[in-house]
Amino acid sequence: MDHLKEDVKIIANSSDKERINYVKSDFWIPYTRSTAILDRFDDLLTYPRTHRMPNFLLVGDTNNGKTALLNKFNQKFKPSVDEIHGTQLDVLMIQAPPDPDERRLYNVILDRLMAAYKLNDRVDKKHFQVMQLFSSLNLKILIIDEIHNILHGSYNKQRGFLTVLKYLANELKIIIIAAGTKDAIRVINTDPQLANRFDPIILQKWKMNEEYLRLLISFERLLPLREKSNLVSKEISHSILSMSEGTIGEISKLLKDATILCIENGLEQITIEVLEKTTYRSPSRRRRESENI
Repeated sequence: MDHLKEDVKIIANSSDKERINYVKSDFWIPYTRSTAILDRFDDLLTYPRTHRMPNFLLVGDTNNGKTALLNKFNQKFKPSVDEIHGTQLDVLMIQAPPDPDERRLYNVILDRLMAAYKLNDRVDKKHFQVMQLFSSLNLKILIIDEIHNILHGSYNKQRGFLTVLKYLANELKIIIIAAGTKDAIRVINTDPQLANRFDPIILQKWKMNEEYLRLLISFERLLPLREKSNLVSKEISHSILSMSEGTIGEISKLLKDATILCIENGLEQITIEVLEKTTYRSPSRRRRESENI
């Protein structure tokens, strides 16, 4: 089992039930682009507070690893207690509310910080509370996932929501990392000042190249099958890319389904035949099926 990481070898020698539970769990699949982005985000922690802080917009198709990457970065940061300054928090991650409303944004932030508040509190009171909390926590980075949700509101609501983000960044001198689909670019571009401040980071769909093959090697090292599947072989790698339509979330779902099918049927390697026998359906096929209901 030299094709597996050392800790995965232990899992591969476990019972079928334990192997399947492991496959169903969340685990991080490293790849070159994600490592570079995470390193870039890590460097932000020591960025000096200036009048114009850097901001980033992580953009990619649905299920192409944006949230997983942000969670990987965010999970490293837990509240710490400083004897002089009290509780400190470097990074806070939230999801943009489904409606771009200033009150809802503050509610999401306060909920995430487990702060007490009343739903019917005035907006200015919640604004002051958030400002005070961010300042006392010495927050450095605010992550806002699903930023494209802003488009669900009226133009005035969109403008108001973006104005709040701009105010938080300017007043507190924090870095904002926003993430969303390609619509997120349209969201940010509605405010010329924000558009100039957000540096886009694009997560492209996967293509048949060396980087994609390295991704498959990473997957194979983490899937607890006792025989090498050789996912990088021409036939299998092309099939995976075609079936998944090039997003890392779909690649993961396909390979996990194939791994579970192997374990359940006493097989120890993924083959073309295994891929074809999975219940996995591509995103476009799922859309066609839903449209025909």
